[in-house]
Amino acid sequence: MAATAAARPLVTVQALDGDMATDSAPTVPLPDVMKASIRPDIVNFVHSNISKNKRQPYAVSKKAGHQTSAESWGTGRAVSRIPRVPGGGTHRAGQGAFGNMCRGGRMFAPTKIWRRWHRKINVNQKRYAVVSAIAASAVPSLVMARGHRVESVSELPLVISDAAEGVEKTSAAIKVLKQIGAYEDAEKAKDSHSIRPGKGKMRNRRYINRKGPLIVYGTEGAKLVKAFRNIPGVDIVNVERLNLLKLAPGGHLGRFVIWTKSAFEKLDSIYGSFDKLSLKKKSYVLPRSKMVNADLARIINSDEVQSVVRPIKKESKRAPLKKNPLKNLNAMLKLNPYAKTAKRMSLLAEAQRVKSKAEKLEQKRKPISKEAAAIKSAGKAWYQTMISDSDYTEFEVFTKWLGVSQ
Repeated sequence: MAATAAARPLVTVQALDGDMATDSAPTVPLPDVMKASIRPDIVNFVHSNISKNKRQPYAVSKKAGHQTSAESWGTGRAVSRIPRVPGGGTHRAGQGAFGNMCRGGRMFAPTKIWRRWHRKINVNQKRYAVVSAIAASAVPSLVMARGHRVESVSELPLVISDAAEGVEKTSAAIKVLKQIGAYEDAEKAKDSHSIRPGKGKMRNRRYINRKGPLIVYGTEGAKLVKAFRNIPGVDIVNVERLNLLKLAPGGHLGRFVIWTKSAFEKLDSIYGSFDKLSLKKKSYVLPRSKMVNADLARIINSDEVQSVVRPIKKESKRAPLKKNPLKNLNAMLKLNPYAKTAKRMSLLAEAQRVKSKAEKLEQKRKPISKEAAAIKSAGKAWYQTMISDSDYTEFEVFTKWLGVSQ
């Protein structure tokens, strides 16, 4: 029994006035759907798509912006070629028309009623979202984070006896909410009733108010529907018709849900468990989490895992940097041992070539011999006699050019 209780915790059924007195409060086991994985991303996606399915198509008039016989004036009048309203005597005459940039013109890409308003969502995806929303309603921190006043509630999930399904009057329904500690949340929703800001006031949605508790009943045709439906913020739904729009309004998880005992007991048959198929939904099994404990760092650092893993490799072998044999002699010698001898021979040959070139230049640069000097001096003397003997000296221009003084 202890192991069973640990595996399936028990939820206390809250007694109401008029119930038969018993020594111990009745309990019901927690359904597996309450332990399903909570996926805000799936809930948000499904909610945003489902909420699009109640939109009404709208479009501008097909004739809007085109109800005039405007024509362009063409070129040559120093005005743009936009169509202009004909006639005279009014401000409207000569004004631009038809274009989306014109006053009174049509809009760009006029809206049509055949827009894709509705969205199809996978059945399994919708079920996953509903299951996540139900599981989130059993987590007190998520319910409080959503803004519900559940400080006076004894426990979550909150299950009340089936006597609540027989309540007929709204006054009795308020009494039930006060008895289980849920009236504070309903009162918060009632006090938030206010006029909507913006143009929605003119479009049949003048008032807004926060969401209060959601009552889930299990018996078809229960009387509590008429009793609770007049309390602001309180919603009522049958357990077999659970709706994501009511379980997670706005796509936000953590709605405050009040279950009747019969509805709570039906959850196992409707949604099944992690290893048993649902009785109401064909071939449906609750989605199982990939990891029971998502704290991966804690798992890796635990003693059980660290005792069997290999130790940390402190000395890591790094791949050596590959050197270029054309630039690095040692790398070349590994590939070609003869490279060292070849390089030495080439250096010696280069040195010999430089030496022989220097010797040749030195021989050419030796002092001039006496015979060559005598020939050069005779040439200079002959040049001087040639200048003095010429007739160009009497002309001033040539004397300057020749560099001769008279």
